[in-house]
Amino acid sequence: MMEIKVLTLFPNFFDSFKETSIIKRALDKESVQFTAINFRDYTLDKHNNVDDTICGGGAGMLLACQPIVDALKANTKANSKVVMLSPQGKKMTQKLVRELAEHDDIVLLCGHYEGFDERIRDYVDEEVSIGDFVLTGGEPAALVLSDAIIRLRDGVIRSDSHEDDSFENGLLEYPQYTRPVEYDGKKVPDVLMSGHHENIRKWRLKESLRKTYLRRPDLLDGRTFTSEEQKLLQEVMDEENKKQTSNDENQ
Repeated sequence: MMEIKVLTLFPNFFDSFKETSIIKRALDKESVQFTAINFRDYTLDKHNNVDDTICGGGAGMLLACQPIVDALKANTKANSKVVMLSPQGKKMTQKLVRELAEHDDIVLLCGHYEGFDERIRDYVDEEVSIGDFVLTGGEPAALVLSDAIIRLRDGVIRSDSHEDDSFENGLLEYPQYTRPVEYDGKKVPDVLMSGHHENIRKWRLKESLRKTYLRRPDLLDGRTFTSEEQKLLQEVMDEENKKQTSNDENQ
């Protein structure tokens, strides 16, 4: 069983997360254990403070070493992976999530105020950022990372439910449809109703390449394509160029 421990000033932030949908089922089945721990409980300050002014001056308050380091020491094991949520960290990707999901004991450290005393980083294995922006604290990022990790653990959801997700194979996910076959004049592509599995597979791969080419072309940079992918991508590019030319002529 995997255990995720979040060190935070606001453990109540995660209450609804633990009581919702797939995450709740995973916890109930004991596929995962999730605990939010208030690192203020570890402070030795007589006023119960966990922060202090910044050496050398500067606006705001900085999280101090003692309460956080003591909380880490009390809640980590030899096999723990300690992750600091920080805008300075490695950007979160599906590949990174998969790597973290291989660990059975993960400790997520949430910052607040102006951030961490730099020395706290010596007790951390990895820093992760969910994007190039700044939040009021690390809690939303910890929630996002926890959700992404938990859903990959065995027994949480069927493996075939996430194997074709966006980013799993480096591409965005292909379009998907459900019944009715026609709604408001818009129809499900015929190939998806054909029952021809190979044609469906090729269509999905091509449309996955199309979505990635149109929305996230950066994901294609440096990608090693199979011969089939190269052929389908060229078809996509030709089709999109033709469509753009037609649009330009009709304007």
